[in-house]
Amino acid sequence: MNPGAGESQPQTDLPPATNWSRKKFVFLITFAFAAHVAFISLLGAKKPVAPRVVKNVPIFHLADPASEFLRLTDPTLFVLPHAEDSAGTALGGIISVEQFTNRWTEPPQFLDLAAGDLGATFSAFMRTNQFVTTRLDFKPSPPAAVPTTAGEAALPQNSNWQLTGELAGRRLLHPLTLPLLPVNDVLPPSRVQLLVAADGNVFSTALLDTSGNPDADQNALALARTLRFAPARKLMFGEITFLWHTVPVATP
Repeated sequence: MNPGAGESQPQTDLPPATNWSRKKFVFLITFAFAAHVAFISLLGAKKPVAPRVVKNVPIFHLADPASEFLRLTDPTLFVLPHAEDSAGTALGGIISVEQFTNRWTEPPQFLDLAAGDLGATFSAFMRTNQFVTTRLDFKPSPPAAVPTTAGEAALPQNSNWQLTGELAGRRLLHPLTLPLLPVNDVLPPSRVQLLVAADGNVFSTALLDTSGNPDADQNALALARTLRFAPARKLMFGEITFLWHTVPVATP
């Protein structure tokens, strides 16, 4: 039968934990280390270190330089000419020849100085050569100059104008001629701002820089309104500068 809703299941006993504690691990590691040390101590072979046998080494003997034993041990005694062989003894010894050398010095030999010849070469050169003398003029007189009117001829004789901004590359349909201004003085340029419509007509003008003469400024605005440009796709801003050339007025 199935148990009712209010009845509980009987609890079963769980198996005991089989995990090792830390003490068991430490004991096992210590025991394994001690066992290794014991096996190494018991089974390890201990052999004494035997010295190596020395073979084929040079042997030195103290002997008298005149000893015949030392002469007989010379390997060149019967191969090369030697002072102690039979031929050398028969000929009475080897004749020593001094090596010639070219490293020799000579004592210095000082030349006598003749006091009368000092400067003789320079004196002869000065007598046989003539030099051109130049008079040094540190305060030269200024050259005479006649005033000329070349500068006046280089100045422009007519009034001129110049376009800048977006209108600098736009083509004018009619040329623009500027008049001469009857003024007894030099006038600065008049600068006018232009707004040109797409059809090429001037839409508006504004005076940016004045020349100081009201008549010249009014002429600049009037001339700017008469400009006609080639058609374009949009409105363009630009500036026109009038460079005035004045003519003196005769006074009574």
